[in-house]
Amino acid sequence: MSVESIIMLVVSALTMVYLLYALSRPEKF
Repeated sequence: MSVESIIMLVVSALTMVYLLYALSRPEKF
């Protein structure tokens, strides 16, 4: 695992969590 791949995995995971949170709380967006 290189540093770039780890950073990409973290960014994609945070993006998925943010999208799921936004979908579960639509009244705030």
